[in-house]
Amino acid sequence: MPKFKRSASSQSPAQRITATIIEKLEQGTKPWVKPWRGLPVSRPLRACGTPYQGMNTFWLWMIADASGYSSPYWMTYRQCHKLGGQVRKGEKSTIAIFYKTYEKEVEGPSGQDDTETRRVLKAYAVFNADQCDGLPQMYYPQPLLAPVEPEGRQERLDCFFGSVGANLRHHGCEAYYEPVRDRVTMPPSDLFDAYEHYYATLAHELSHWTGHSSRLDRDLKNRFGSEAYAAEELVAELSSAILGAELGLPVTHLDHHASYIASWLKLLRSDDRAILTAAAKAEQAASLLMRLGGLDERQSSEGDNDLEQAA
Repeated sequence: MPKFKRSASSQSPAQRITATIIEKLEQGTKPWVKPWRGLPVSRPLRACGTPYQGMNTFWLWMIADASGYSSPYWMTYRQCHKLGGQVRKGEKSTIAIFYKTYEKEVEGPSGQDDTETRRVLKAYAVFNADQCDGLPQMYYPQPLLAPVEPEGRQERLDCFFGSVGANLRHHGCEAYYEPVRDRVTMPPSDLFDAYEHYYATLAHELSHWTGHSSRLDRDLKNRFGSEAYAAEELVAELSSAILGAELGLPVTHLDHHASYIASWLKLLRSDDRAILTAAAKAEQAASLLMRLGGLDERQSSEGDNDLEQAA
């Protein structure tokens, strides 16, 4: 019988948190490590300023990183209102967890009623201060340094990436592509040490963007099954390397993807033709981006044949 994932609404708090962390780790990401710079590091804080403890620390760090929140403060809807603020319309809450202790009457060994202390894990809804308007200024931390645009910005590269036509937003502190929304999210450029690293990261995410059904329709599940995610990341890495060679970008940006190496090794060891398929699809992705960006198109029928043979 096939196994299906339980919906978030039917999962217990512990199951929900564990499943999310496993998903992040399977993607090669340590969900409690931030790859970008610029903001003070703090444990998650309650509205009163008391730090969260235990799993709440790592869980709320992870949610803040994924959502691009810079404030360490979390609060319930009622707490926000008491502070003079208002949760913005459409914002979604996350959970914080706590153990509730209660007494339960049970039958003792001698048959007499006895009292037993039990603990049960509970959850309640919280919002980050960045989801709220009108809170006192202390809830919105200032950057350690004023945002400074890194060196290395080039008009020709701005023109190239702007001509691709992707739905691109600058938000938060994480770079990713959302297939459902068909949108690329990038951290602001001032969170990068050099503009070339910004461009190189953007090239990687745009390589994912090429796989949308309206473009190359790159569905690797039929070819790689459960290894499709690792294969897609490999395609994006190879594609961004090709773009780097064409645009004069460094390859050192690949270092922050080093945690994917183990999954790639597993893929390549289990399938000796996987790298051929990945390279061919990467060439196809890079060619599309170069064409959209206005570079001379170099895709040939020979390249198409290579893709068919590798697949």
